[in-house]
Amino acid sequence: MRAEQPGTPVFRPTLLVVDDEPLVADFVREILEPEGFNIIAADSADAALPILEQQEANIDILLTDIRMPGSLDGAQLANLVCQRWPDMPIIVMSGYETPSTASIKCKVRFLPKPWSIGQLIDTVNGVAYSVTPSV
Repeated sequence: MRAEQPGTPVFRPTLLVVDDEPLVADFVREILEPEGFNIIAADSADAALPILEQQEANIDILLTDIRMPGSLDGAQLANLVCQRWPDMPIIVMSGYETPSTASIKCKVRFLPKPWSIGQLIDTVNGVAYSVTPSV
């Protein structure tokens, strides 16, 4: 393991986690914060959109459930994000649908529910460390 040089900034990717089940967002936070991730949570795609608009420069990855109540669901949010912020990686999760059955039109990583802790960490790490950190 390499020791960081004093004063060297450490990349701590920030995820916007969108799920209408608060326990899922809390569980994701419990798992990923110790792994070096910052977590911002939203309980719907409708709530996530203003967060993205206000903090887009601080958000590195979108992690969203596909099925959620509201005027936008996670699939629509994913499609909107890939149009407005095409460089932002997107991970979608669902126990009911896949990206293709949900009509997601852009490239996303899929995390089937129920996922294991290892699957979550591996998926997020795989996406996070293939992106350029936001400054």
